[in-house]
Amino acid sequence: MTAEELLMAYASGKRDFRDTDLFRADFNNADLSGASLFRCHLFRANLFRANLIGVNLYNADLVGANLYCANLSGANLSGANLTRADLTGANLSGADLSGADLSGATLSLANLSYADLSRATLLKVDLVEANLNHGNLKGANLKDANFTDSTVQDANFTGAINISLDLLSYLQQQGAILSKSELSVTQC
Repeated sequence: MTAEELLMAYASGKRDFRDTDLFRADFNNADLSGASLFRCHLFRANLFRANLIGVNLYNADLVGANLYCANLSGANLSGANLTRADLTGANLSGADLSGADLSGATLSLANLSYADLSRATLLKVDLVEANLNHGNLKGANLKDANFTDSTVQDANFTGAINISLDLLSYLQQQGAILSKSELSVTQC
């Protein structure tokens, strides 16, 4: 199925596109709110400024996808592979990213308030100036994650692993929820 075919089907009322191969599909500025893209293959897809409110992307392959300024509020991205995806300025408020792989992804200026990032892999993720207020990062892998100037007020980092001493100090200063006895602290 091509991007054009999917958009035509969506316009006619279809919402279930599970297991569809959309390799490098172009959904620039598209409105797919409420669609089910369950386990879709969206490798290197262009979803620039797409409206993806409430979309089901459970276990989807979004490796290298362009989600710059996309609206993914309330979306289900649990188990999704977002390795090296560009989510700069994306709205992920209230999104479910539990168990997602965000290794090497760019989330600068992203809104992740109230998002569920529990057990997510945030290896070398860029979260510069991101909003993680009230987020759930329980058990997340934070190895080499960059939280420079991010806000983490009341974000729960209980049980997070591979957290550097510098990051631990920053999170404590910024009002994150931490349990020192449960953190696996490693030095850079």
